[in-house]
Amino acid sequence: MNIYVGNLSYQVTSEELREAFERFGEVTSANVVMDKLTGRSKGFGFVEMSDRASAEEAIKQLDGADLKGRNIRVNEARPRSESQSNFPPRRARHI
Repeated sequence: MNIYVGNLSYQVTSEELREAFERFGEVTSANVVMDKLTGRSKGFGFVEMSDRASAEEAIKQLDGADLKGRNIRVNEARPRSESQSNFPPRRARHI
């Protein structure tokens, strides 16, 4: 299950994010999203957990919890829509 984690302190690392979630089960990946130009955290990240029940417990326990001085927001990640992709939207061709 893919989990969105928002309102992260800019000092939180991917490893610290992983450690926060490992208390609830196996974490297959943890990633703090970084700005490509500045190399700084964007203040959110994603955690992938292998077991849905563990992921749901982590969401329940960590949503609103303090992590490095910030109350984090934790919920199931939604799939990216086409408008959120890195590619411009397709335009209809007129014949």
